Amino acid sequence: MSKTHHYLAAALIGLSATVQGPAAHAQQAASAPAADTALTGGEIKKVDKEAGKVTIQHGELRNLGMPAMTMVFRVRDRAMLDKVRQGDKVRFRAERVDGALAVTAIEKAE
Repeated sequence: MSKTHHYLAAALIGLSATVQGPAAHAQQAASAPAADTALTGGEIKKVDKEAGKVTIQHGELRNLGMPAMTMVFRVRDRAMLDKVRQGDKVRFRAERVDGALAVTAIEKAE
């Protein structure tokens, strides 16, 4: 091959890697939200409707990088507290909302 062909081949290989890079990243990012919206299992330890808070003994909160523990959460919507009682097994989602951890979704576990 001539030098021109070598340069052309090298340029095409470089261009190919550049084009695939963002596409691969976009594909990986597209799959991340599914894992990020997963619900975590837990058990209701206390419901404080007046304060709008719930205490949950929970598994790892991967989206927040937190290990399993028992903690108090605010709830995004106080109506969520009408759906659960102390001792209920639940699946829930917690997120950082306005600088505090809050339950944004909750359902009884089956």
